[in-house]
Amino acid sequence: MAQPSSLKTQQMQVGGMDCTSCKLKIEGSLERLKGVAEASVTVSTGRLTVIYDPEQVSEATIQERIKSLGYTLENPKSAAPLQGHKHHHHVEAHSDAEGHTHHGHDEAEGHDHGHSHGSDEFNLKQELPPVLMAIALFAIAILFEQPLHNTPYQIAEFAVIIPAYLLSGWTVLTTAGRNILRGQIFDENFLMTIATLGALAIHQLPEAVAVMLFFRVGELFQEYSVGRSRRSIKALLEVRPDTANLKLNGTVQQVSPETVNVGDIILVKPGEKVPLDGEILEGTSQVDTSALTGESVPRTVKPGDLILAGMINQSGVLTIRVTKQFGESSIAKILDLVENASSKKASTEKFITQFARYYTPVVVFLSLAVALLPPLLIPGADRSDWVYRALVLLVISCPCGLVISIPLGYFGGIGGAAKHGILIKGSTFLDSLTAVKTVVFDKTGTLTKGTFKVTQVVTKNGFSESELLTLAAKAESHSNHPVALSIRDAYAQPIADSEVTDYKEIAGQGIRAVVQNQVVIAGSDRLLHREKIDHDTCDVAGTVVHLAVDGCYAGYILIADEIKADAAQAVRDLKRMGVEKTMMLTGDNQTVAQSVAHQIGLDAVVAELLPEGKVDEIENLLDRSGKAKLAFVGDGINDAPVIARADVGMAMGGLGSDAAIETADVVLMTDAPSKVAEAIKIARKTRQIVVQNIVVALAIKALFIALGTIGLATLWEAVFADVGVALLAILNATRIAK
Repeated sequence: MAQPSSLKTQQMQVGGMDCTSCKLKIEGSLERLKGVAEASVTVSTGRLTVIYDPEQVSEATIQERIKSLGYTLENPKSAAPLQGHKHHHHVEAHSDAEGHTHHGHDEAEGHDHGHSHGSDEFNLKQELPPVLMAIALFAIAILFEQPLHNTPYQIAEFAVIIPAYLLSGWTVLTTAGRNILRGQIFDENFLMTIATLGALAIHQLPEAVAVMLFFRVGELFQEYSVGRSRRSIKALLEVRPDTANLKLNGTVQQVSPETVNVGDIILVKPGEKVPLDGEILEGTSQVDTSALTGESVPRTVKPGDLILAGMINQSGVLTIRVTKQFGESSIAKILDLVENASSKKASTEKFITQFARYYTPVVVFLSLAVALLPPLLIPGADRSDWVYRALVLLVISCPCGLVISIPLGYFGGIGGAAKHGILIKGSTFLDSLTAVKTVVFDKTGTLTKGTFKVTQVVTKNGFSESELLTLAAKAESHSNHPVALSIRDAYAQPIADSEVTDYKEIAGQGIRAVVQNQVVIAGSDRLLHREKIDHDTCDVAGTVVHLAVDGCYAGYILIADEIKADAAQAVRDLKRMGVEKTMMLTGDNQTVAQSVAHQIGLDAVVAELLPEGKVDEIENLLDRSGKAKLAFVGDGINDAPVIARADVGMAMGGLGSDAAIETADVVLMTDAPSKVAEAIKIARKTRQIVVQNIVVALAIKALFIALGTIGLATLWEAVFADVGVALLAILNATRIAK
């Protein structure tokens, strides 16, 4: 899954992308450069990610190639490579978008395309007047068409039609001209230009204008719908906090979160976003965590708790000590993930890119053949009729709808998942998730809460439960072991030092202490045998503390790691979705692991594993799984190697270790196992919509190409088919984000 070490990943901000074919043009041109492994443009953010071999191609060559295509590069120097501090670059790009003034025309123009996603409304206002004027002129031409036709080629006809044609098609004509000069011939602007100029040449004037008008209106609709889906993604990214209240020498000043250092003290007032990750020193409050976790229920926080950037403080004032710089905070990582998610392209996207590259030239030559061959080969064939059919072919064949709707579909899937607290780091992982047939879980912290709790108190020889718990809590009062802490939590009353004397820890076995003049022994079964205490229970499933008072066996306390509330439901959901095998790998002992697996309903369990043992198990499963994919869900630092090795590595993002989150392909922000099934569901829905788009678009195009060739479809229908397909595909793609 990792890329070879010799390859370098570089990001650049590209300006001047004004249409859907720009993405293809840039990717196609760069991927033809020797040494470039993959180029990927995110239309929605103007971000280009290039994976290349620095020994074969230099960064300067890549930048030159982009400029030669007629695009601008914004401050390429700051486009940090992905390895180092990638976060700061995004922060910079974002703060630019939020309204800093730019110097220099290119840069400002570029930023408009790259980041200020709100530019769509502005474009609409600019583009509507010429289109409306063209529609008015076109209506006049149609109304007076009959009288004008009495004298052929009357000046009046051209006086109305030509301005309408130029008004509606100026953008298309100039873009086509510009592209031809750059050697980028085959795109939709070129197709439309040939088709309409051909229609003018064979004196189909109203058709020529209609083609341009429909195409332009369709483009406006497309830009509008793409703008809408961009805005829905942008709304997701607006969780970025803009200011922090820094407490310095008794005064509070508003500063940018990027300037705050670890260890600084910040204040967060009610209604404000938490700007940085930190620990609460003073204040209790309710916080809204939905931006990070997708959970709608507010969480209560108190001094000593950790709080994450992006949460919204709802009630009290909080004083927080910062524990991570902004670039390392959870929210910066999320923004980074969502913005760069589409840099890892799914195979379907790669296929469409390749497809469009060959498809358009093929169609141009096909229509040329339709225009030239029949008049030569068929006696009595009418040349202008066949030229007209060829023009119909050209208009229909535009690959626009597919090219934009498929990346948009994946982008919508990633954005939709993020709203549910599931971060998917690329569209290729969305594709992989659809094929998952085996899901392997870690135990502690993934299926269980990772916190110990007293689950049972079993008494012997006449002792009562409260007596047993009191003696155990007091005997364990000086220990910091998680087991001792859980017993004290269950007892939940203050313990005075004077009540416990002669406290002694017996390494690896337990504790001996004098509590209220009674000698209490608390520990393992081995300790009872060592002290020769008569007892009837040796093997108990789970973590157990046996107690003896003055040499007499008093019973035992059972302590277990609590299973997460939705763990069993998560496994049932996966089964319902057709996942064939659910399994658990854990370092815990066999008895505990079996008991947890049984309660949750897992198919198999392998216990007492070291981290490298987990990797071996995954390797075996991968060897057996064939084409079906395997997902591993874990949270700890020891899970990172397994997460990296699985087809789809999933990490618990709320409490998970940084190493696990960094390595994972999918991050579950709520730490809820049930999100695994939800992620698969979203991936399948995305895939379904992408496939629908491909099938419908190609079917409609094939039908109209056939109708056009035999002369049944006119240019009017051709444009409806082309623009209609594009709009249908885009609107269908925007369903995913919902």
